[in-house]
Amino acid sequence: MIELGMHTDNWRPLSGNFRTAAAAAVKYGIKHLEFAAIHGQYFIQAMGYEPGISLQSNPRALRRYCDQMGLQISQIDGSYPLMGPDGSTFGVQYVQQSIRFAAELGCPMVDTVDGAFEIEGLDKDEVFRITCDNYRQCLPWAEDYGIIINVEPHGPYTTDGDFMERLFAYFDSEYLRFNFDTGNSFISGLDPLEYLKRFRKYLSHAHIKDVSPELAAAVRGEETGIACSEVPIGGGVNAQNIKKCIDYLRQTDWSGVISIECYGADDNIRKSVEFLRDILD
Repeated sequence: MIELGMHTDNWRPLSGNFRTAAAAAVKYGIKHLEFAAIHGQYFIQAMGYEPGISLQSNPRALRRYCDQMGLQISQIDGSYPLMGPDGSTFGVQYVQQSIRFAAELGCPMVDTVDGAFEIEGLDKDEVFRITCDNYRQCLPWAEDYGIIINVEPHGPYTTDGDFMERLFAYFDSEYLRFNFDTGNSFISGLDPLEYLKRFRKYLSHAHIKDVSPELAAAVRGEETGIACSEVPIGGGVNAQNIKKCIDYLRQTDWSGVISIECYGADDNIRKSVEFLRDILD
């Protein structure tokens, strides 16, 4: 069964907080939320203007709140870039602590990505070696806590299908899986459906983003990722690709959460939910 979710990051451009996102989910009958992890403290979040959650906060209190709202956390977005030397220094501990928090929260998975740009001075083989070292430090935590680590196409390495196939084959672990993203795959110049088909056997979660015509004309094939859709899902040039991807998931009996990523203005959320529910129904 395919279920709808939302990323609380939709409210970041609007300076909304986690509870703002939770209220919108309840309003539109969505049962699943995803949020970005903050490793430490961020004063904007503490003031109430950021929808991420600090890993230093109380996960059991958050779980009680979600239970009261009838919400489940589908995934924690622990996406400090994990590829390269900075991933070794900062990303590994980011993911490890996200895994610990997810287990306390009753959340089944943690998302990871690369950065927006290739790492200067390192070829792809060198980046791959460091990437494997970094995931090797995280996977024992995933296994001990029973939490899946997802890899999301977002940068130049994760939108490279050969790099991704090499990574999944290297570990061949049930705890290393794929978080598909319709918007990132499209903006990077890929065919979203074909990229999804290539990694369908690893798929455990998905982000649904549309792309405005203006953005597609300006940067498609030059950039590899976008934070969220400026237009409602179904209101951009990626709408048919989204429909094809969801139809394919239904045809292949995939079960899981597809998480809406668009600006959190009420009209955007309403139109996105209506578009996706029409496809699912």
